[in-house]
Amino acid sequence: MMDQIGNEILRIHQFLPLSRANGPGARAVIWVQGCSLGCPGCFNPETHSFLGGELAPVKDLFQRIISLEGTIEGITISGGEPLQQRGPLLTLLRLARQQTSLSILLFTGYTWEEVQRMLDVEELLSCIDVLIAGRYDASQRLAHGLRGSANKTVHLLTNRYTMDDLQSVPPAEVIVTAEGEVVMSGIDPVKY
Repeated sequence: MMDQIGNEILRIHQFLPLSRANGPGARAVIWVQGCSLGCPGCFNPETHSFLGGELAPVKDLFQRIISLEGTIEGITISGGEPLQQRGPLLTLLRLARQQTSLSILLFTGYTWEEVQRMLDVEELLSCIDVLIAGRYDASQRLAHGLRGSANKTVHLLTNRYTMDDLQSVPPAEVIVTAEGEVVMSGIDPVKY
């Protein structure tokens, strides 16, 4: 999506400047808005509507990210379904890869095989360190390791992280923002 001045726009649900339950180390997290996959039991059903969330210029999101450099080691992209906004997402991840040393972890509900069949995904994948792929399956629920359910697959696309790094991530966190908003993130601890 493009705004009036030609800058790419990403529809996002939320931007969290600091998380420890969405990948290795301290990370900024962007939950995109919009997902047509409809996994039963999804932890983030409020991210499914393509009309919700906010329209965020990629340049503004990138400025928010680089303002955190030095306090975070990476960026996590979740959703919603990030790969349903590949154009603006690629622009954001390309900027992050070219202008920072931050790592990039992306969650997708598409399977690895579906991702590989996407026509315009090669450059996007080249910007990602870790891809966690597959639809959430509540019957295979996990309480550790970032996957959420056992059918999801982890793809280490660079040598930046190991499976041990991913296994050591806390399963969940509760954050109270400066505005008093309570944000629960990671694997839903209420269901255990």
